[in-house]
Amino acid sequence: MSTISLKIEFGGGLELLFSNQRSHRISIPALVPASSGSSSTQQKGEGDDAQPTKPADLSYLIFWLRDNLLKERAELFVENGTVRPGVLVLVNDTDWELEGEGDYQLKDGDEIVFISTLHGG
Repeated sequence: MSTISLKIEFGGGLELLFSNQRSHRISIPALVPASSGSSSTQQKGEGDDAQPTKPADLSYLIFWLRDNLLKERAELFVENGTVRPGVLVLVNDTDWELEGEGDYQLKDGDEIVFISTLHGG
């Protein structure tokens, strides 16, 4: 099974939810189970019983981070199946909205940055 290596950064207070660690290096599977709502589904393998897969994308990464790195208060990071409003996401220093948001297919060596723009007062 091939994997994708990523550098993940958190800022603006989000690092407090991830063991107070700003930078993480992770590896995730290159192909992940296709969700029922996915449009980029492909079949892996030749058999009829092969589970549908798709290339790992930002939506998968968000849930992977929630399930594997997030230590507390998931509602401050994820809401309605994506990052919470007020969390800026950068893909290789580019706003994720210009890269297709959650549909962006991750590539080996990508740097993904999550910055909270919400602060109490």
